Amino acid sequence: MGTHYEKIAVEYLKKQGYQILETNFRCKMGEADIVARDGEYLCFIEVKYRTGSNAGAPEDAVDFKKQKRICRVSEFYLLRYGKNMSEQIRYDVVAITDGQIRLYQNAFSYIPR
Repeated sequence: MGTHYEKIAVEYLKKQGYQILETNFRCKMGEADIVARDGEYLCFIEVKYRTGSNAGAPEDAVDFKKQKRICRVSEFYLLRYGKNMSEQIRYDVVAITDGQIRLYQNAFSYIPR
């Protein structure tokens, strides 16, 4: 089911002007659902879905532990592709609930190891 909502998020982000670079980027540190470029920013985007509000807001599921894992994935991505470590990085969250899509740009800051 996650892949279905990630595809929805990709289409939404494209309409917002994002250039999708990769989906489901995996390494031993974890996974980034979507890696994209938005203007000068290289964005690591987490997609969360909930069927309703009973389980809480989907964006709330991107807790500190998940944020830290995504930051480690971004470090690996930069090294793997020879990107400059001073590249403008942003961490976004796409939250989907009952067909509603919310984009949180700069949802959290880089968390060092």
